[in-house]
Amino acid sequence: MPLTRKAYRAAILHSLADPAEVGIEASYEYFEDGLLVIENGRISALGHAGDLLARLPADIDITHYQDALITPGLIDTHIHLPQTGMVGAYGEQLLDWLNTYTFPCESQFADKAHAEEVADVFIKELLRNGTTTALVFGSVHPQSVNAFFEAAEKLDLRMIAGKVMMDRNAPDYLTDTAESSYQQSKALIERWHGKGRLHYAVTPRFAPTSTPEQLALAGQLLGEYPDLYMQTHISENKQEIEWVKALFPERDGYLDVYDHYKLLGERSVFAHGVHLCDEECARLAETGSAVAFCPTSNLFLGSGLFNLPMAEKHKLNVGLGTDVGGGTSFSLLQTLNEAYKVMQLQGARLSPFKSLYLATLGGARALRLEDRIGTLQPGTDADFIVLDYNATPLLSYRLKQANNIAETLFVLMTLGDDRTVLQTYAAGNRVHQR
Repeated sequence: MPLTRKAYRAAILHSLADPAEVGIEASYEYFEDGLLVIENGRISALGHAGDLLARLPADIDITHYQDALITPGLIDTHIHLPQTGMVGAYGEQLLDWLNTYTFPCESQFADKAHAEEVADVFIKELLRNGTTTALVFGSVHPQSVNAFFEAAEKLDLRMIAGKVMMDRNAPDYLTDTAESSYQQSKALIERWHGKGRLHYAVTPRFAPTSTPEQLALAGQLLGEYPDLYMQTHISENKQEIEWVKALFPERDGYLDVYDHYKLLGERSVFAHGVHLCDEECARLAETGSAVAFCPTSNLFLGSGLFNLPMAEKHKLNVGLGTDVGGGTSFSLLQTLNEAYKVMQLQGARLSPFKSLYLATLGGARALRLEDRIGTLQPGTDADFIVLDYNATPLLSYRLKQANNIAETLFVLMTLGDDRTVLQTYAAGNRVHQR
């Protein structure tokens, strides 16, 4: 294969560490006039344009962006493929919302042509919004995951997904069995896990919709394939928590259900965690598990406010999730806009650099992929986005008043959305152009 080498010149910003651990100044690297050099899908150099340009071969293709910021591709640690068609569904909290809107919408994925159509829309929306990696729930139907992975593989995207396991407390047309969910998941793992940049996640929907037998088999799958992911929901809604207590009276609480069935671990991501207690945060951190913070969804469904400072206290890995369709936007910029407000309501501040961390390196750490994505360090995958300072008239006007990169970044996160993303690159290939 011929060596493909390209360079991109613009303002460049990426996270180096969690600001909660190292302080804001040491948490990021910013080049006002930076250069990013890509070779064969990976980043080979990053630095000041003035330092790097002289070392590059004369014939290298350099793309120069004016009034733009290059950052790592954004990482969505919790989203539902089959709920794309019901985003913004009115009037319910979690449990009624599932029965009224979600389950009927997901039933359509029995049809592979429907699954393929939605997978195409879904991936285009992710890329249009600058999301280059997502941890994705399919439906209970294996074809939902096959359709998604087939579409992601064509673009060489780094994506993680799994078939929902759900054998009770859901409509008959949408349940599997403990055994069928195990066999179908196993077949999907054998076909897709580790193929290109794709990974599989064992996906019990949440404790109330899985029997003990099914949860035990989910844990068995994780034991059989040591580098698998596991994704589910936890402590999103107070009614849900009471329901879990009634269904599993022998366990010490919601997290203990998952712990008992060996579902905690370094590649386990629990969505929401709005109502976790200190002990549960400590246990999640101890096992290397992560939580996906989903502010737009938590506000839209009236679930509550995620306690990020408590998670930080326990050094718990936290990523950001849009949770479409409970969340109302594919945009992680808009999700950070809501995250800031969730912190404000609790008397806490969310700095723009912590926000950048959550949407990039924090998500990569939650997924144990920080050696491949989430930063622009040389050697990592060339997954990056170009944010346009002139995307809208208001954004353009407001950014002219910004005095530093902190203010610029914060304005991008409060006024920015899909229009702000000029281009999205995955493995060095342009996969979206506005």
